[in-house]
Amino acid sequence: MPKLIKNGTIIGDNWLPADDTLEQPASNQIHTLSQWQALPEKSGSAVQLEPGDGVEPLLEHLTDIAVVAVNFPGFMDGRGFSYARELRERGYRGEIRATGHFIRDQLTYLSRVGCDAFQFADETLLEPALASLQDFSEYYQAAIDQPQPLFRRRA
Repeated sequence: MPKLIKNGTIIGDNWLPADDTLEQPASNQIHTLSQWQALPEKSGSAVQLEPGDGVEPLLEHLTDIAVVAVNFPGFMDGRGFSYARELRERGYRGEIRATGHFIRDQLTYLSRVGCDAFQFADETLLEPALASLQDFSEYYQAAIDQPQPLFRRRA
């Protein structure tokens, strides 16, 4: 069973990865956006966003979606950060999973914009990545995980 970091713990992954070659993905499979849009029933579903997809197609169904996987085909493409932030700002409370080729140094920032699960392309990076989520004890800037900047939180 593949593993990932979710809510600060390494766990087994119950979802099959997205596969755009399948005409009818399994019920426990993450769907591509086009596969997900074709679903007649979206309750409990999982969808993967690619750079350029945007979050607009999901907005009417935020309470139905169990997992939004945000794919990072390369660590230099930052659109996934914006997707996660926008989903959280629009009220999505399910799992936002960063998947693909992001790097350990990005985990803190991904968690600050709303990602709560991380699936690396290389599972040997899970242990050191988990430790990196504790790299910072305080943040100056406001973000999804801390809406008030530090100067507003000081008494």
